[in-house]
Amino acid sequence: MRLSVVIVNYNVRYFLEQCLLSVLRASRGMEVEVLVVDNNSCDGSVDYIRSKFPTVTVIANKDNPGFSKANNQAIAIAKGEYVLILNPDTVVAEDTFEVCIRFMKRHTDAGALGVRMIDGKGIFLPESKRALPTPEVAFYKMFGLASIFRNSPRFGRYHLSYLPETETHAVDILSGAFMFFRKEVLDQIGYFDETFFMYGEDIDLSYRVLLGGYKNYYLAETTIIHYKGESTKKGSLNYVRVFYQAMIIFAKKHFASAGAGLFSFLINMAVVFRALVTLALNVLSSSALLLIDGLLSFAGIFYLVHFWAGNVKNAQEYYPQIFIGGVVPAYIIIWIVSTYFSGGYEKPYRISPIFRGMAAGTLVIAALYGFLPEEWRFSRAIILLGAVCTGFVMLVTRLLHNVLRYQQLSFERVDNHRVVIVGSDDTLPRARQVLRLVSPSSELVSEVDVKSEGNSIADTLGLYKPKEVVFCSEALSFKDIISDIVTLGDQYDYKILNETADTLIGSNSKNQAGDLYAADINLNLSRPITRRQKRLFDILSSLVMLPFLPVLLFVSGGGIFSRWFKVLIGSNTWVGYWVEGSESQKSLPALKPAVISHIGAHQTQRHLPEDVRKLNYLYAKHYTVTEDLNVLVKNLSALGK
Repeated sequence: MRLSVVIVNYNVRYFLEQCLLSVLRASRGMEVEVLVVDNNSCDGSVDYIRSKFPTVTVIANKDNPGFSKANNQAIAIAKGEYVLILNPDTVVAEDTFEVCIRFMKRHTDAGALGVRMIDGKGIFLPESKRALPTPEVAFYKMFGLASIFRNSPRFGRYHLSYLPETETHAVDILSGAFMFFRKEVLDQIGYFDETFFMYGEDIDLSYRVLLGGYKNYYLAETTIIHYKGESTKKGSLNYVRVFYQAMIIFAKKHFASAGAGLFSFLINMAVVFRALVTLALNVLSSSALLLIDGLLSFAGIFYLVHFWAGNVKNAQEYYPQIFIGGVVPAYIIIWIVSTYFSGGYEKPYRISPIFRGMAAGTLVIAALYGFLPEEWRFSRAIILLGAVCTGFVMLVTRLLHNVLRYQQLSFERVDNHRVVIVGSDDTLPRARQVLRLVSPSSELVSEVDVKSEGNSIADTLGLYKPKEVVFCSEALSFKDIISDIVTLGDQYDYKILNETADTLIGSNSKNQAGDLYAADINLNLSRPITRRQKRLFDILSSLVMLPFLPVLLFVSGGGIFSRWFKVLIGSNTWVGYWVEGSESQKSLPALKPAVISHIGAHQTQRHLPEDVRKLNYLYAKHYTVTEDLNVLVKNLSALGK
């Protein structure tokens, strides 16, 4: 056996499928075995891969033992002369394995190698080549000096950014996304250190290759795509903590006690610093527009209150401070929350959700106004004027966003989703069909037949200026797709249509998880706004039920109180999937345990697993709050049973 390819998977079955397609193409004419270790995925990966790729050996773990241990499981049974550790969110070229083996044969001092990696936009990934993260090198990286002085042999050592990415070099550290080893070297130095759960294990193993008397090489002769971030959330505080803790483990293992102590000190400083930065960025990214709308609305209403008091009521002190400092902010919060749940903060921004949210919020305020004591009913006029002011603020902030982001003072088609498909005469019809199915909002503006002479991809893109380019992998080699992405540059988003599934896969940023458009996950219940609406429905329906709980106790049974409370706090949902814990839910959006299923409470008939799967899928695909309301009303008598 010439080569063993080891892939650890966790809940990325479509990315894994594309990866395996590229691996099998690169394996043609060679003795290659492929081993996939699944770390207890809940997306149906194991059955899916076994049915699609019967020649692939699948090791299905019943828990998630981590990246290192999972790799070791496969390495221990690998029969190849060489072992490749490969991420599931990668795409290799057809000649990648051949190029790597040829290089290893010519360089007997090579214990392992990595290759040139790009992200889904064609941008070079600097982690393709790295230096040993000594305390000095780590310090330059963690506090930004490596980014500022990229071309400095001293400050730019972490990613060796002063070395050309198009040239092959001996390096210290390889990326865990693609690590090509001699099996005899692994048998000599040992496999992955299982002390590392997810991060740092590639640094440790690369360093042990050097300690074993071999060299690591960065090979620039072949390029692969690494979408990045699909299995992890790199903007999270948990990522910051886990990654830097892995660096501390590495330092304690390989550096002298004094060096390890200094490194640990620097790491802990960096953890605090990066955690604060990450928290600030997360808050700003998720709450900036909410905060801006709130502050501008308060400023506008504050002016209106004083204008109304002085010019209509003829008394500047007509409204007490409690009204301005307490009631007005409460009004604004209600309007903003209502608009949020109506979709007014979803991109691309639209006018109708704002009007819908403001109308609903005003009705809520009007209803509450009637229950207030007389001394708290300050002014109905301010409610109406405040609603107009807040709605106007929301329109202005979104128009400004569109001007700054899209250079367009409009709400119309600011989210340009023009698509050009690149394929062949026999693959383009299927590509059109899949695009309509999985991305109905896309506008197909042109097609490029790569088998037709004089049909230039660059010329077509320059003429139609699309946002996205879709490559048909049936018509092009992965090597050509990778080359085209690099050549065309990062001004476009790229997706690849696989021949074995109705999926479009790509990535629009190296800092984000890969993007996936798939026919069987294009579900209404997958949308964040829909899930918020479902949660809002649970809360409001529970509050409406509150006065009637004694009656429901008599009608539906004693379990109503505990179930009502669990729904209110978010532990349960009123309506959900049929048959809790069913295998049919693995590829569907996760829901809290349901009090009743979407088909109703009375499930006395026998059912086949396929029926359950189809009905749950249809519920997720066509979900509406109205459907939940209908099911809830019809099954009130069963809520406590």
